[in-house]
Amino acid sequence: MRIATWNVNSVGARIDRVVEWLESAQPDVVALQELKCTDEAFPHMPIQAAGYEALTHGSGRWNGVAILTRVGATDVVRGLVGQPDFEGAAEPRAIGATCGGVRVWSLYCPNGREPGHDHYNYKLEWFKALNATVESELAANPDLPFAAIGDYNIAPTDADVWDISQFADSTHVTAAERAALTDLSDLGLSEVMPRSLKGEPHTFWDYRNGSFHRGWGMRIDLVYGNAAFTTRVSDAYVDREARKGKGASDHAPVVVDLR
Repeated sequence: MRIATWNVNSVGARIDRVVEWLESAQPDVVALQELKCTDEAFPHMPIQAAGYEALTHGSGRWNGVAILTRVGATDVVRGLVGQPDFEGAAEPRAIGATCGGVRVWSLYCPNGREPGHDHYNYKLEWFKALNATVESELAANPDLPFAAIGDYNIAPTDADVWDISQFADSTHVTAAERAALTDLSDLGLSEVMPRSLKGEPHTFWDYRNGSFHRGWGMRIDLVYGNAAFTTRVSDAYVDREARKGKGASDHAPVVVDLR
């Protein structure tokens, strides 16, 4: 079974790239983030033509998540337990489903903008809701393979950014954000580390300043799973090829193969 996560940075603008990648990579389940479209505007037809059902959760703003599956889906849940609002709205940043015997959550975690900003505080509160959701689901089905995958907007260590000196007083690397990842580990999840195909296994490169070609990246698209999931992993890698060329997302897919 092949599971992937990919922040596509507008599924409407990149639908041709998405379909092309589905046909070449042949994943069974894909978690998408940053749809930037409503549920009604999601491009279901080309996704269905490629052989996938799309479960969506989007409002048309700068967020939105989906799960694409060709192995079916049950127990679909949109949103987290006790998820906080931001500026009066419950943003569509999480969707979960059981696909082919694996519980998968597609997550688009808040950016945070800058430490001390209202969005940063919202980010930390959002992670508390994620932890509550994970804890509840693991308790309900402790033997079910479980994966929380997506754009976490957190680099787990200093080695996961191209130059930590460039991130002083920035989000993504603060102790409070990384503590949220530690909380997931305390609940029984562990990270699946992708192998490196070329240099560091970064997953995001800004569009500006030729960052991709210079290697100025970050590893913020992460895969966390329980033991029933991680013990089945046979391979994991970042598909850098999908970041290349005209019209690419600023993120690359992370692919995980299960026995």
